[in-house]
Amino acid sequence: MFVVATAGHVDHGKSTLVKALTGMEPDRWEEERRRGLTIDLGFAWTTLPSGREVAFVDVPGHERFLSNMLAGVGPAPIVCFVIAADKGWQAQSSDHRDAITALGIDRGLVVITRADLAPDTIAATEAQVRTQLQGTPLAEAPIVTVSATTGEGMDDLVARLDEVTAAAPAPDPAARVRLWLDRAFSITGAGTVVTGTLTAGTLRVGQRMELVGASTSARTGIRGMQSRESSAEVVTPAARVAVNLRDVSADDIHRGDALITPDAWPIVTVVDVRRTMGEPLDDGVHELMLHIGTAAVPVRLRPFDADHARLTLDRPLPLELGDRVVLRNPGSRNVFAGVVVLDVDPPELGRRGDGVRRAAELADRPVTGDVLAEVARRGAVERAVLARFGVVGAGSASSIDASGVAGAADAGGGAGATLPAGVEALDGWLVHTPTLEAWVTAARETVSRQLAAQPMAAGVPVKVVIEALRRTDPPLPDGGGALVATTIGRAGLETADGMVRPPGHTADLGPAEAGVAALERRLAADPFDAPEADDLRALRLGARELAVAEKAGRVLRLGDGVVVSPRTPAQAMRLLAGLAQPFTTSQARQALGTTRRVVIPLLEHLDGRGWTRRLDGSHREVVR
Repeated sequence: MFVVATAGHVDHGKSTLVKALTGMEPDRWEEERRRGLTIDLGFAWTTLPSGREVAFVDVPGHERFLSNMLAGVGPAPIVCFVIAADKGWQAQSSDHRDAITALGIDRGLVVITRADLAPDTIAATEAQVRTQLQGTPLAEAPIVTVSATTGEGMDDLVARLDEVTAAAPAPDPAARVRLWLDRAFSITGAGTVVTGTLTAGTLRVGQRMELVGASTSARTGIRGMQSRESSAEVVTPAARVAVNLRDVSADDIHRGDALITPDAWPIVTVVDVRRTMGEPLDDGVHELMLHIGTAAVPVRLRPFDADHARLTLDRPLPLELGDRVVLRNPGSRNVFAGVVVLDVDPPELGRRGDGVRRAAELADRPVTGDVLAEVARRGAVERAVLARFGVVGAGSASSIDASGVAGAADAGGGAGATLPAGVEALDGWLVHTPTLEAWVTAARETVSRQLAAQPMAAGVPVKVVIEALRRTDPPLPDGGGALVATTIGRAGLETADGMVRPPGHTADLGPAEAGVAALERRLAADPFDAPEADDLRALRLGARELAVAEKAGRVLRLGDGVVVSPRTPAQAMRLLAGLAQPFTTSQARQALGTTRRVVIPLLEHLDGRGWTRRLDGSHREVVR
């Protein structure tokens, strides 16, 4: 199916034309039919001689209903621009042309209607249309002259519709879904139903979706679907579709809400934009209405210069780079400007001159995004995040799984895509190479400084290194465990027992070295002759010295102040394995030739390692 929206001044015959093409009355309200005036969106469909199906979204042409017109044209990939031969180009013709231009719709055709009422003006009207459309996306659109009343030119119009739809680029059925909703209602026995134009992605019965709306945001599921009033298990783009949703009330859903693929879109309230047409953005207007898809949201505009600005939305919307947006002054019925979204995660601006600097940054930014600039600003960013933003080269959001890794088949620049110089891919992250080098230097300097200040330390706690990396500019991002490991490795450091240290590093025991060496000789002679507290004091080994010696792997501290060799547990197991099983604590003490002060914490240590198993209050056995 191909979706075509009408456009044009009020009373130029848009609805009549749609009815003549489809045999269906697009005006849904009794008031519309009584007054002969389209107020809200209407829908109709037909099958072309080629077999291609076309669904029409009929929009109002009156200036009072420009917001409704934008909701109809916004999601449509093709437009049918209507001009009446007996009236020619009029005010709302210009407004609709400007809206189409702002939205970047570049597929369509122009229909000069009511040819039977003014046959002598056809050539003049066509020339007028060409002049008015010059420089717009529809400048080269085919022009067809018809009379929906007499049928004149209708066959030619159908043939031209076939040509336009045949030339339209195929939408991507594998893309993430963003279905802008234009209606929501309840059906007895079915529940909530929403309708919209599916321009990309695929919908399936049973599929989980996310609803992003003015009143509610919730997870939901597809209970059933219809397209062209026929039930469907699967709907592919482009198509008009009615979706029966689970777990949400129709009262909580409004035109402008969006049904999206969960976790695949950035939901934003602040974006930076570039003007594509219309008034300069620094014209002194700050309160505007933003139109995209079927949504109309109040925004506050902060201009950076005539062509670049920041928009702060009254409510969150799922937006991506390259989205075309219409800005309208609420006090006017005309289009104020068209803009394109350049950044959906813009930096905070708090210093004097930030606006001027930001304008300079945006002036050179491609609409498709700049992987190097996005990564450099953050130091590192998850690849899946940039893919959700719509940055070309970061990967396709539809092909990045929950782990954030782009699939190899990703044609949009996935895991196998060539990254720009200065950007590296690390375990789902994209990292700015100079930033990574700065982190490496910071990690190396932190470890060197800490060990110089505490020579008895076995290393520097990992969290201390992470804190140092988070003080850099840009800082290490949260959740960057893989980045920490890579930074430590590239710094020529190693991690053991939660400590970062140079390879081969041993704690400098300083004055305690003699005491530790004497303790090692004692335990080598009798591994179960653990020193008493007085013995340790005589060797000048306090808790700090013993902790350092243990980190260095030279002693093992058990409970109750018992200190043995790291080899003592294995030596004990060789003797305990020779006992009749199970054995008592007393039998273990005798076999080891030691005291209860030593044997009890030693046995508990063996239990903890799973080498022995306690059976009751007095018996254990060796675990085979």
